[in-house]
Amino acid sequence: MKRINFILCAFGLALSAMSLGSCNNNDYYDYGYLRPTAVVTVRPQADGSFFMQLDDFTVIYPDNMDKSPFGDKEVRALVNYTPSVANDADPESSFSYARINWIDSIRTKQPVENLGEEQNNLTYGTDPIEIVRDWVTVAEDGYLTLRIRTRWGERCRPHIINLVGGVNPDNIYEFDLHHDAQGDTYGNMGDALIAFNLNDLPRDGGDKVTIRLNWRSFTGYKSVDFKLRLRPEQGDGSDNTDEGDYTGGTNNGEVDPASIAYNSYVE
Repeated sequence: MKRINFILCAFGLALSAMSLGSCNNNDYYDYGYLRPTAVVTVRPQADGSFFMQLDDFTVIYPDNMDKSPFGDKEVRALVNYTPSVANDADPESSFSYARINWIDSIRTKQPVENLGEEQNNLTYGTDPIEIVRDWVTVAEDGYLTLRIRTRWGERCRPHIINLVGGVNPDNIYEFDLHHDAQGDTYGNMGDALIAFNLNDLPRDGGDKVTIRLNWRSFTGYKSVDFKLRLRPEQGDGSDNTDEGDYTGGTNNGEVDPASIAYNSYVE
C-alpha cells in the first residue's frame, strides 16, 4: 500500500475547497465524496485495463480510467464511485459502469506459513487486536477483509498483521490472526484495514467454505466464523455466498475517513 494516507488528504482538499469560497452556484460541497461507497477487488487485465469486483457476482467497469493505479497488482480497495447513466440500459446485468471519484488500496496479503505455536508467537507477534463488526469487515470474492482496532503511539511505527494457516490439522479453513506492534503498544485506540487473499485454499466439495478466525483481543482470545465463497473457476455457475457473522452489510455503509486513519501504518 502506498505510503500516502489518501483519505486524510481528502479531508485537506475538502477544507481547501471550503476556504476558496463558492464551488458552484449553490455554494455547496458534497461531503459524500469523502466517504467510500464500496470495498472492491481491483482486478488488472492482460491488456492493461482493469475492472472492480464489487461482490461475488457483480463487476464494475470504470468509464474514466484506462489503467489501474496499482499497476498489475490485484488488491482490495476502498472506492468512491458514481454509477454511469449507461447502467440504466440493463438493470438486471451482473456488470455495470461507473465513474471513479477516488480509489485507495487496502494492504492485501497472502496467509503465511505455520511455524508451530511457539515460533508463530515469536515470529508473528502476540500483541492484542480487535476486529470491528462493520460493513468493511467482509468475506467475499475469496478475500477476507478486516477492520482492525489497536493502540497506536506517536511514533506511527508500522504494525505487522499476519494470517497464519494450517493451525488445525482437522480444519484447513482455520486461521490465527497475529499482530506485531513492534513495541508500539501505548497510545490511542485507532482503526485500519487489511485484506487476505484466500483464493488458493483447497476446495473441498465446492467453492463455499467456512473460515474460522482466531485472534488475541484486549479481553482474551476470540473466534468467529465467516461464510466465504472462493472465486469460482471460469464458467462456474454456482450462486453467491451468504454473509459471514461479522459482515454488517456489503458496500452500502458509511465509514468516517478519520476512523481508519492508520491504514498507512499496517504491514
